[in-house]
Amino acid sequence: MTRYARTDAAIAALDPEQFRVTQQNGTERPGTGPLLGNKAPGIYVDIVSGEPLFASSAKYESGCGWPSFVKPIEAGNIVEKRDISHGMIRVEVRSKHGDSHLGHVFPDGPRDRGGLRYCINSAALRFIHRDDMAAEGYAEYVDQVEDVA
Repeated sequence: MTRYARTDAAIAALDPEQFRVTQQNGTERPGTGPLLGNKAPGIYVDIVSGEPLFASSAKYESGCGWPSFVKPIEAGNIVEKRDISHGMIRVEVRSKHGDSHLGHVFPDGPRDRGGLRYCINSAALRFIHRDDMAAEGYAEYVDQVEDVA
């Protein structure tokens, strides 16, 4: 079984934007994240720990300016916390093993797909293409990945 963890080396390897988002609870500017328009098949993992978070088959275009997903690929790798910052009440989403700030989850997603919208910062994610998943140790998730329209 693969173990995912936050390490000093992983934190040191973050670029300034990745560090600001994941370690300082930042938010990238809407429409700027490199994974926003990604339509390739694969999975999205925590940039710090490598734990699998979302599959391309759960990604959809919400129009909010950040990558959006209807559900996590592994619910146990997501931690939800009440967030009352910025004068709002929201639900923050963090990675369990990396303790990275990922974004927020909202109840306004597609009703026919569960009704949730995981609004996630690209800076918190690393994308692994379906063709590379086995080589990178994520073969068990290949069956959850499909082409995105």
